[in-house]
Amino acid sequence: MHKTDEFSSVFAFRRALRGRFYMLHYRPNGLDTARLGVVVAKKLAKRANVRNLVKRIAREIFRRQRTDTPACDLIVRLHAPVATATRAELNQDLLQLLSRLPRL
Repeated sequence: MHKTDEFSSVFAFRRALRGRFYMLHYRPNGLDTARLGVVVAKKLAKRANVRNLVKRIAREIFRRQRTDTPACDLIVRLHAPVATATRAELNQDLLQLLSRLPRL
């Protein structure tokens, strides 16, 4: 997802799952496949390389799990500082959120 309206419609749907580091907002999209958007605030990841790492991890997990994911618009949003988090912890947190996603 790229457009502001697409992001706004997912946030307006007001359904979300919360993990240790990520928050997963979702909304059924009526398409054949899931779509992903990623939001990483500077407040939670000060350095650009950390923000980019968080986005890369989210996109890669989504790419691997896309076939098992219901047809939803998903927004992965960071909600906790990741300064001390390892890549494995970030991966595990997002995998758990995707597995908890309701089958719509």
